[in-house]
Amino acid sequence: MTIHDLNPQCVWKNFYALTQIPHPSKHEEKISKFLYQWGKDLGLESFRDEVGNVIIRKPATKGMEKCKGIVLQAHMDMVPQKNNDKKHDFTKDPIETVVKEKEDGLWLYANGTTLGADDGLGVAAAMAVLESKELKHGPVEALFTVDEETGMNGAFALKGGLLQGDILINLDSETEGELYVGCAGGVDWEASVKFKEEPMPKGYKAFKIIAKGLRGGHSGMEINEGRGNASKFVIRALLPMLRDMDCKLVSIDGGNLKNAIPREAEAVIAVPADAVDDVKKVVEETDAVLRKEYGKVEKDFTLFIEPAKAKTVVAGNTGLKFIKCLYVVPDGVDRMSLEMEGLVESSNNLAIVKTEKGKFVSSGLMRGATDSIKYDQAEALRCAFELAGGKVVFEGAYSGWAPNLASPILKTMKEQYKKLYKVEPAVMAIHAGLECGILGSVYTNWDMVSCGPTLKSPHSPDERCYIPSVEKWWNFLVAALANAPKK
Repeated sequence: MTIHDLNPQCVWKNFYALTQIPHPSKHEEKISKFLYQWGKDLGLESFRDEVGNVIIRKPATKGMEKCKGIVLQAHMDMVPQKNNDKKHDFTKDPIETVVKEKEDGLWLYANGTTLGADDGLGVAAAMAVLESKELKHGPVEALFTVDEETGMNGAFALKGGLLQGDILINLDSETEGELYVGCAGGVDWEASVKFKEEPMPKGYKAFKIIAKGLRGGHSGMEINEGRGNASKFVIRALLPMLRDMDCKLVSIDGGNLKNAIPREAEAVIAVPADAVDDVKKVVEETDAVLRKEYGKVEKDFTLFIEPAKAKTVVAGNTGLKFIKCLYVVPDGVDRMSLEMEGLVESSNNLAIVKTEKGKFVSSGLMRGATDSIKYDQAEALRCAFELAGGKVVFEGAYSGWAPNLASPILKTMKEQYKKLYKVEPAVMAIHAGLECGILGSVYTNWDMVSCGPTLKSPHSPDERCYIPSVEKWWNFLVAALANAPKK
């Protein structure tokens, strides 16, 4: 079985077309032009703004003209993550899809890379609505945004007055049967600590400490699962070496995306000849301890040491101070919501650590249900880096989306879901960032809700979509459109 055999074919054929067009974040030019021309070829009113966002407008079907206009919204970029042994250029190569049958049913994966179902399936479903000649719906607009994954820059750039609808249905949620009516805000951060280099001391040998095989994943959706952070694993081993064994830091590198939990990390250190056995023992003991602590959620990781090459080391105690800083920097869940059971209220993802010429750079994404909680956590992070002699810059801040449980479209969608499937959908808020909060601050009249099929492990090569959920979600979306609230 392949993707071409899946139902509903109107959605899957569009998703397949998207997989053939490279579209990682910051490289959406091809897919943006494709969607714009695709809408024009259908004879629909189509627009493309200066940043590449695409708007396609379709009139109401006969008899549905008095319904409120609905904007179907999805982002066109995808997170580019791959396994180390996979050769793949996300700017040139198509995504290879694979259908796999598991104990719990059929799933669609990619071959060693992220799948792009986040949010390619949202784009594909909106396309299916736009091209259908059979569906009943009021006035429909599709809004396809760019660069959601690295800062929601398409949403930030969208101008008011372009869209005419009264309702926004965001198609970027990741659990079928759940309707989302609120999301966390966020702020990107980047810290830097300068250092000087000096020659490798005589009698020292270079070694590399590596953590790999972790699950990684979405720093909003999966931050509550207790998954390991590869950089934190390496840092845990480094601290006693630098503090107690006279080792010297050469470099440290881990992670590559602000909204992805780091799956792999490595550090190079210089070790005194008489401390080599002790350093190896620390790595072995740390690996064993981490397996006990994380074994239930991280079954395939490994922490190991191997010989390396280095000519210089970080001078003085700057390397130790930086590692101490990273050791205490908040990572993972900060606190849980007191208002909604099971909802993460605030978190931080220590996403990227890298060594550049003459400085360490670390960055990540901090999320919070309220601005005050988010910025309190930001101050804690700022204090940690300033104590290490570093500087922190915050940018791209956005507020959360506050729930409106009296929403007319929420009422309609709850009714239609129960009518179709004989159960109430769950009404939720989400700790991940959705574009609704940003878009709703520009189009303040919008009544908003978010839904989607079931995805697992987005932002990692384990990303997969539960195939039966797509048909359920599609049928539900069709019913919601056919029963849209009246003006």
